[in-house]
Amino acid sequence: MGFVNLERRDDGVALVTLDRPKMNAMSRELLTELRDTAQGLIDSPPGAVVVWGGERIFAAGAEISEFGGPAEAREIGGLFRDALGAVAAIPRFVIAAVTGYALGGGCELALACDWRICAEDARLGQPEILLGIIPGGGGTQRLPRLVGVARAKEIMITGRQVGAEEALRIGLVDELAPKDEVLSRALAKAADVARGAVVAQGYVKAAVDEGTESTLAWGLDREGDLFEKVFETDDARIGVQSFLENGPGKATFTGR
Repeated sequence: MGFVNLERRDDGVALVTLDRPKMNAMSRELLTELRDTAQGLIDSPPGAVVVWGGERIFAAGAEISEFGGPAEAREIGGLFRDALGAVAAIPRFVIAAVTGYALGGGCELALACDWRICAEDARLGQPEILLGIIPGGGGTQRLPRLVGVARAKEIMITGRQVGAEEALRIGLVDELAPKDEVLSRALAKAADVARGAVVAQGYVKAAVDEGTESTLAWGLDREGDLFEKVFETDDARIGVQSFLENGPGKATFTGR
């Protein structure tokens, strides 16, 4: 057993658990395992994914003892980009279940997910500036896309921790839950999503993620391509036929 554990559940949910005592510090080894785990979920997608750091903490950030000079920064930054990029590229709905602290690289991991369910006493942030450095795992790019440019700058430049209520209010997280319900809520939501037309869900994710990185015209073209492609799936045939025969919301999808 390494630092990243994968459980493929009977309900179609893949549970990815970080397990590196004491604070889930994101070392080279953990990042490599996370990248490989995410790549496996890209190659063989489940119905949905939950990323969990355990009951006490999501992830406190990078393993500071591995820092050095520019050469080490280049290596560690590359590992973060590869690992979190792979998480973001999973063609299914990915939920971060956040308890305790999600700081630095831990916050960046949550940002790479599609939805964030957060404990009511959790704290998030990008405190790299307090070490005299900047975020290197996507924080400067993903955070402003969620909370806006000015607010993201303030959070990163002050290095302050954002409490759960504020995080919900500004869009950094999407749902709050009591600490002992965070994982169960995330798993329940993921299981519900996994019963849907998961290939089409992946196309929605691709259209949104790719389109927001480009122009409106390009995004509309990409949507059009995926709209055409989705009609090749069994689920599109099932869904349309079910609507015509039984009305909306009654289809039973196969995930193909």
